[in-house]
Amino acid sequence: MLNPLLISSLTVFALSSSVYGVAVNKRLPVPAGYVAPPYYPAPHGGWTPDWSESYRKASLIVSGLTLAEKANITAGTGIFMGRCVGNTGSAERAGIPQLCLQDGPLGLRNSDHNTAFPAGITTGATWDKDLIYARGVALGEEFRGKGVNVHLGPSVGPLGRKPRGGRNWEGFGSDPVLQAIGGGLSIQGIQSTGVIATIKHLIANEQEMYRMYNIFQAGISSNLDDRTLHELYLWPFAEGVRAGVGAVMVAYNAVNGSACSQNSYLINGILKDELGFQGFVMSDWLSQISGVASALAGLDLSMPGDVHTIPLLGNSYWMYEYSRAVLNGSVPVDRLNDAVTRILATWFQMGQDSNYPRPNFDTNTQDAEGPLYPGALISPRGIVNEFVNVQGNHAEVARAVARDAITLLKNVNSTLPVSPNASFKVFGTDAEKNPDGINSCNDQGCNKGTLGMGWGSGSSRYPYMDSPIDGLKFRGANYKFFNTDSFPANSNPSPNDTALVFISADSGENYITVEGNPGDRTSAGLRAWHNGDKLVKDVAAKYSNVIVIVHTVGPIIMEEWHDLPSVKAILFAHLPGQEAGSSLMQVLFGDVSPSGHLPYTIPKSEEDYPDSLSLVGFQLGQPQDTFTEGLYIDYRHFQKAGIKPRYAFGHGLSYTTFSFSNATISPVTPLTELPPTRHAKAETPTYPTTIPPASEVYWPENFNRIWRYLYPYLTKREADSAAAAANTSSKYPYPAGYSNVQKPGPAAGGAQGGNPALFDTAFDVSVRVTNTGSRPGKAVAQLYVQFPEGIEWDTPVLQLRDFAKTRELQPGESQVVELRLTRKDLSVWDTVRQNWVVPAGGEGEFGVWIGESSDLLRVRCGTGSGACEEGVVAPV
Repeated sequence: MLNPLLISSLTVFALSSSVYGVAVNKRLPVPAGYVAPPYYPAPHGGWTPDWSESYRKASLIVSGLTLAEKANITAGTGIFMGRCVGNTGSAERAGIPQLCLQDGPLGLRNSDHNTAFPAGITTGATWDKDLIYARGVALGEEFRGKGVNVHLGPSVGPLGRKPRGGRNWEGFGSDPVLQAIGGGLSIQGIQSTGVIATIKHLIANEQEMYRMYNIFQAGISSNLDDRTLHELYLWPFAEGVRAGVGAVMVAYNAVNGSACSQNSYLINGILKDELGFQGFVMSDWLSQISGVASALAGLDLSMPGDVHTIPLLGNSYWMYEYSRAVLNGSVPVDRLNDAVTRILATWFQMGQDSNYPRPNFDTNTQDAEGPLYPGALISPRGIVNEFVNVQGNHAEVARAVARDAITLLKNVNSTLPVSPNASFKVFGTDAEKNPDGINSCNDQGCNKGTLGMGWGSGSSRYPYMDSPIDGLKFRGANYKFFNTDSFPANSNPSPNDTALVFISADSGENYITVEGNPGDRTSAGLRAWHNGDKLVKDVAAKYSNVIVIVHTVGPIIMEEWHDLPSVKAILFAHLPGQEAGSSLMQVLFGDVSPSGHLPYTIPKSEEDYPDSLSLVGFQLGQPQDTFTEGLYIDYRHFQKAGIKPRYAFGHGLSYTTFSFSNATISPVTPLTELPPTRHAKAETPTYPTTIPPASEVYWPENFNRIWRYLYPYLTKREADSAAAAANTSSKYPYPAGYSNVQKPGPAAGGAQGGNPALFDTAFDVSVRVTNTGSRPGKAVAQLYVQFPEGIEWDTPVLQLRDFAKTRELQPGESQVVELRLTRKDLSVWDTVRQNWVVPAGGEGEFGVWIGESSDLLRVRCGTGSGACEEGVVAPV
């Protein structure tokens, strides 16, 4: 999302939005073979049985709405025109309130008395399904408590294709299954509280620079083939839709030359038809670049309502323009009716029609009283912040996530855990709170003090920051802290000292540049910030027992100091949110064994990545980012190229050891090459298709207008003129392939998430995990699939398909872990048949590998043989 406070590039020159609209609607050249085919019309919602009652209720409301009321519900009222970051119009006459939409994925943005949870990447590093769900519930409770209708999270895009990408930390890791499970469980948790979750950003928004369309340049085009789209980037979205997500946010960028906000193939064809999405599709803030085109392409809700070129002037592509477009026949009444029905059906689906709280905070100010519409020149005032405390016991959830995400990478001679009586020298500003104040930087747009989250709209205000130094104080530890990122001359090293060195690496969203990094890690690269490498080396030269603790948004290169004899242990604490201190102390002092595992690969050099994963720099015209690596990102690339990383995807040590034994594999659902025929769509709500009378959008008499606020009304002259235009020979130039005839749906569809047979369990897999060490600990069982040899499709060596975390096992204790493989897990996307295909009809031998990381796989089972073996050599 774009921060409206910092819209600088959009307000330089006042170009006509209508003229600019012509330019940006034209698809610019992309490499041959990458296409965004048309897909029309927008499929109607309401055809799946699990949403039918909500659609019935919604249709009763929509049938009685005026054209102005419908247009009002499908758009925001403008930037700063309400308490929330996004505020829809209402239909109070019909009992439909304004809906409040609010960031972000790790906690309420710009609010108070809320929890700053660990980031998505930290949550993914737990590899704990129960904790992921619990965090989702806690998030939902806080957003509901503040009166937020629509939670703008979770994020599963970017997927993390580019290691320098600015917003990778908002998602759960650089693998589609890890992202899918993280996103799906978060959605279930959030929506269990009645809050509408939003999965974002659809799709392939893998870098921050050049992502947005502006008056000078079209947004970057992510060019990817159909198979890569389905098997990597769409996989988490499919799982989110299957979880029943209420909203999907489209990305700023283009895909194959067509802007995501009006890409009919993505929204109509893939999301609404193939994946059977029943909720509503919203634009990211100011990502909508057209009116009619975006409506026809399936966009349902414009956020925040303003035009993307020069907002805050009271101009909109929708609202009054939507009313005009329906009256003049450009947008079929049918399309508007479906958009409104989708929004209201989602409202009903989450039970928000019954005793749902109204917003009690204001994202624009921390004062109790203020303007009700801060974006207006003259606004009525009132109470805008009621300071409702929604934290509950959520600090416990946040602390558990932060603790169980901590990933032990290196531990020479069992240096960790440390003795309670140890003498510490602590180095690095990352160990203590920001001296300017924990919330002194707008949207956390700085890297000062303990790094608990990245920056941007995905951030949150801290209610407090429990820093590592706070944790040491609470423990009564014997320590001396040097609050500098340069090695001090007066540290007085002693042979008995243990040196704790804190370093960090930050990134965020593109509207803020931090220390030369415009969201993406450009000037920093994959290096520790603030000369962190030098600090570690300088400390290691003077101290013989060094422990490095890293707070980071993603992988960093550690080669300058990793193998130094003094560096005995390395902990990745990721982005812990408000609970950085006590969570770390529990691991450092051995209250618990570390159980986090890497949600990405850590390379030895940036040169180990393929060139296509580099950030795209300035290009004349529309920047082009072509995904020539296809399926081979992160560990898939390293395995194919035979490059040994510093630490593999899924790596994580413990203070104890585990064995994996007695594995079994059992067939459940017989496999065929193609899934069974999909279910036909059920009936959807129907409405009259006649254009309503122009009087439905006349300005009401004696209406008290607020300047810059967006309304759906037209003057009588404008409305009558639009209605007259519908009867002329002049028609809107509809895009190629346009049709208003509803389609039966693709073979790969049939329910939320796709053909329901894709999610049938093909094999149940179990393995006994035993704690073979001397300390309690939790293990993660990771299951990877190796496709049969000799098939016609090129497939990665190994692909993660499931995982499970044990409870805390005492020494000698065992737990049988249950895993599963679905039809989709064993399928590839056939671009010719446009369906998921099981190679060789499932008769081939799939290797099912189980272990603690992608490079430490201890057990192999075969789908054909039905046998499992231990001690076999893994393929990597």
